Amino acid sequence: MTIKTFIDRPILSAVISIIIVIIGIIGLTSLPIEQYPSIATPTVMVSAAYTGADAQTVQNSVIIPLEEAINGVENMIYMTSSSSNNGSASISVYFEQGTDPDMAAINVQNRVSQASGQLPADVTKGGVTVSKMQNSQVIIFNIYSSDDRFDELFLSNYMNINIVPQILRIDGVGGVDVLGSDYAIRIWLNPALMAQYELVPQDIANVLSEQNIESPTGNFGENSGNMFQYSMKYRGRFETPEEFGELVIRSLPDGEVLKLKDVADIELGAQSYTMTGTANGHPGCVCMVSQTANSNARDIAIQVEKLLEDLESNLPSGVKIGIVQNVRDFLDASIKNVLMTLFEAMLLWLSS
Repeated sequence: MTIKTFIDRPILSAVISIIIVIIGIIGLTSLPIEQYPSIATPTVMVSAAYTGADAQTVQNSVIIPLEEAINGVENMIYMTSSSSNNGSASISVYFEQGTDPDMAAINVQNRVSQASGQLPADVTKGGVTVSKMQNSQVIIFNIYSSDDRFDELFLSNYMNINIVPQILRIDGVGGVDVLGSDYAIRIWLNPALMAQYELVPQDIANVLSEQNIESPTGNFGENSGNMFQYSMKYRGRFETPEEFGELVIRSLPDGEVLKLKDVADIELGAQSYTMTGTANGHPGCVCMVSQTANSNARDIAIQVEKLLEDLESNLPSGVKIGIVQNVRDFLDASIKNVLMTLFEAMLLWLSS
């Protein structure tokens, strides 16, 4: 079939043009909308944290065992890894185009489970996360205290408790990253007092693992002939700095007991002090929302915007929400240009 065929048979040309237009309209309304097309290979992210370790220690004790276990997983092309001095470890596994992201994540998770016995206890206790998501962010927003009444730590904690869980329930959201720190009990050891009592940090860690735990206490009255059976309860995990300060480290020769508050300063502080967040010159924290593969970025952005509007009326006094970046702006502009081009093409075709 040559160009002359279409010239000699205008009805056939018109029918083909109409079919192409109909297929384009169907595709425009049904295909998923993303900021970038899915030309990148499916990627699975493996992340872990080794608190207190430097980058070299993380590389040797976390990255290498995980890489050896993951290497060779089905349809894998290559992988990259990174570690930092704050104890975080990250491995990106790239798969062949067309690989099912769900199956890729499952296969990687199985390989990670095989390497769990080679990882440090602190890493396995914190958990190794395996997730699949797009690299681009759908929407980035922040919350800040316009009157400086609340600090960044409070706002980050508020975000994690009241906002992030609701965003994660939106269909298509692959992950939510909050750039901020959460509350934590900080125990600042006094080196001079520790040396005086011949203590090392591991001794304090052992005390915490032995006394700050939740465990079953059993019950009594089973075989006593009484009508009732009672379950025993005790205070397990502690919550306040004062309660942690009363933990007994050891007994002294004079009959006194050495408590944690005798060798350390204990306070309710931040889990990490490596980051400070501000927004519009006020204390704040940033939240980044990413999508899963083959999801509609525009729909996700619309749902997140609606959720933030509903939540804004319930925020504490002086707390504001601001959208830093929204992929919907780019997508709406692109769709508008496509529709305008299609309209102009139809006008030119009709005029001819």
